[in-house]
Amino acid sequence: MGVTIHDVARAAGVSVASASRALSGRRKVTPEVAERVARAAAELGYQVNAVAKALRDQTTGTIGMVVPGIGNPFFTTIVEAVERELQNSGTDLLLCSSRYDPQVEARRVGTLLARRVDGLIISPCDIEASVPAVLDAARRVPLVQLDRHIEGGAADWVGVDDEAGVTLAVEHVIACGARSVVFAGSRPVSSSARLRLSGFERAAARAGVEVLPPLLGEFTLEWGGEAGRRLLDAGQLPDAVVCGNDEIAVGLVRSLRLGGARVPDDVSVVGFDDVGHATMCDPPLSTVRQPVEEMAAEAVRLLGQVKAADPRPAQRIAITPKLVVRQTSRLPASRSESGRDSG
Repeated sequence: MGVTIHDVARAAGVSVASASRALSGRRKVTPEVAERVARAAAELGYQVNAVAKALRDQTTGTIGMVVPGIGNPFFTTIVEAVERELQNSGTDLLLCSSRYDPQVEARRVGTLLARRVDGLIISPCDIEASVPAVLDAARRVPLVQLDRHIEGGAADWVGVDDEAGVTLAVEHVIACGARSVVFAGSRPVSSSARLRLSGFERAAARAGVEVLPPLLGEFTLEWGGEAGRRLLDAGQLPDAVVCGNDEIAVGLVRSLRLGGARVPDDVSVVGFDDVGHATMCDPPLSTVRQPVEEMAAEAVRLLGQVKAADPRPAQRIAITPKLVVRQTSRLPASRSESGRDSG
């Protein structure tokens, strides 16, 4: 059997109640008793029973997080940022992946709730199909949506302003001289996919440029490669391609270059996220940077304010992104070469 509180009390020469008070810190004991108990616990290798403590305190010191896929560099980065924020308060993170499947997502949420997490941060994989799981969880624990959100705005959300980000990309390629543009993104299943597509369409319409039919698949390198091949097969490249994320953009650039197209001389390409592959792309990728650290900090801060089944209107915090110009897009004539990387 492991070392118990009774063993610690006996070794310290105090009552079990005094030993418990000294170790929990909830009620004061004399400095002498505190020192004796701490020394006895260290010598015996005593560890607090986390299950018993959770039952007693009605808290587990854990936050659950569900993301669509940890293979995507963006989600890896945002998870690490959230974990750093939680560490500041001594809270542990329990991570699950929904694998872009609403049914798997619902099971993962249920598992985390069964483990009695103190709160939940979730990036819903489907703007419509994720609604039941998210709303049910929000009735049971404090919940904040991060990056993506469900339809209807019925739960708190923190993320980037997707439309503002895509608008930055469209305005940039037009300033570089593009007169025909196309959007390569994901099918509009998630909120981010839907908003980036609609934001592109509105920005391009305002600019009055020629807009080719969008290329919609998945947020993956593989789809980016396929989108590039489709553009090459069409026989005439657009002046610029705005991509739904960096994974698509990197795959597309590689495919275009393998097919003999010059980037950015023949076609400019701009991504979205600025994580993972952006700087490793050849040439380095122009992109829209998501403020990941700020998003994580806001999500953790907001989670501390949210109450389960809170009747107040849901809060929505949209953070402004930044355009980072590298070498996959031409610069306007008024810009010097030395200003190519604005990030």
